[in-house]
Amino acid sequence: MKRDFLKVKDLSLDEHVALFRRAAQLKEARLQRRVVKTLRSRTLVMIFEKASTRTRLSFEAAMLQLGGNVIDLSATNSQLARGEPLSDTARVASRYCDVLMMRTFGDARIEELAANSRVPVINGLTDGGHPVQIITDLFTVWERLGEVKGKTLAFIGDTASNMGRSFVEAAGLFDFSLRLGSPEGYLPGKDVLAWSPNNVRCFHDAKEAVQGADVVITDVWTSMGQEAESAKRLKDLHGYQVDAALMARAKPKAFFLHCLPAHRGEEVSAEVLDGPASAAWDEAENRLHVQKALLEYVVLEAEKA
Repeated sequence: MKRDFLKVKDLSLDEHVALFRRAAQLKEARLQRRVVKTLRSRTLVMIFEKASTRTRLSFEAAMLQLGGNVIDLSATNSQLARGEPLSDTARVASRYCDVLMMRTFGDARIEELAANSRVPVINGLTDGGHPVQIITDLFTVWERLGEVKGKTLAFIGDTASNMGRSFVEAAGLFDFSLRLGSPEGYLPGKDVLAWSPNNVRCFHDAKEAVQGADVVITDVWTSMGQEAESAKRLKDLHGYQVDAALMARAKPKAFFLHCLPAHRGEEVSAEVLDGPASAAWDEAENRLHVQKALLEYVVLEAEKA
């Protein structure tokens, strides 16, 4: 059976926990230099309509290290740039490969790809969500704290972003407390908050939002496609920087996450990002291990049908 991964809730809680356990095994195998070739002879096609560093590197490295092959079908270097319908690209590409990953803008794009693909499709990022990053963040929490359930995560800045939306979606599934700290106009809408109504609290005061948090999270204030709003966003979000003073309001052993790229001096201070409380670099590495587990799962599950 084809198992797409377009949003966090496309997998059950039990499936996510199994994914985390497998990611931990794969991480240990890489540490011990043990070769794992579970996806030998399989092929991943990656379609990028948005720029990428970690998504590109982690997916390509994951597939290659598992013994598979990778084709980078950049939108600018394919017939997509000349107006070929994405549905036609999906119908053809899915006959050549075993799994597709796409990083794009609107959610309708990834949904169109999945609807016309005969192989599993993974959402590498859309405007509406970033599920592969969120499950990596939650794996990092699970790895450090032993579990996600019952923990308190505080996300500061533009929480109406794709990261904020996916965190709201995940909060109810994983049963953690999510505290969102944003100025007026930068919180998710009521329709999004309704996804996990019992697990999310919203604050306009960043200090109040991080109080007692186990994990403090932020993201860039200006995402791709929002460059024209940059000056306004810098002004509006001034005062929501995660610095040492803000981290001090969280629990004494709280750690910091950032999906990167980061802008030191804007959404996070250098002393936090590069300091002892930062797990951002472990988090970035964990993209590799979590995506290995995800690729294994969707590809091998599809082959059982």
